[in-house]
Amino acid sequence: MQALTPFVLVGLGSLVGGVSRYGLSVATRDFAPFSLPWGTLFSNMLGCLLIGVIAGLGARSELLSSEARLLLATGFCGGFTTMSAFVYELGQYIQDKEFFFASGYFAVTLAGAGLAFLAGLVLSAFLVR
Repeated sequence: MQALTPFVLVGLGSLVGGVSRYGLSVATRDFAPFSLPWGTLFSNMLGCLLIGVIAGLGARSELLSSEARLLLATGFCGGFTTMSAFVYELGQYIQDKEFFFASGYFAVTLAGAGLAFLAGLVLSAFLVR
């Protein structure tokens, strides 16, 4: 049972994070002045802020156990936004002064996400025919 604990923590955090993201999207649906996905924008910014706090606390103190970091960073932030996980990992490369890997990771992630989206559009058009 103890081997399942990390999975349970991540799952619970993801559940709460995903529901929170949806709630934020619903709450900001009619938020104007511009027609932007405000819920997604806000969840990405809040998730990045939160994961930065978690990473900072983890690096500078013993306030958060590894279990708490799994629940909050991997689980909640991962469910709330995928951007927070990307920024966290990128930040780890930068903190470790691995600038070459940070640059590569940044470029490959953004280019890969864009290409995957385009591939999905092409695939969906093929499947609808």
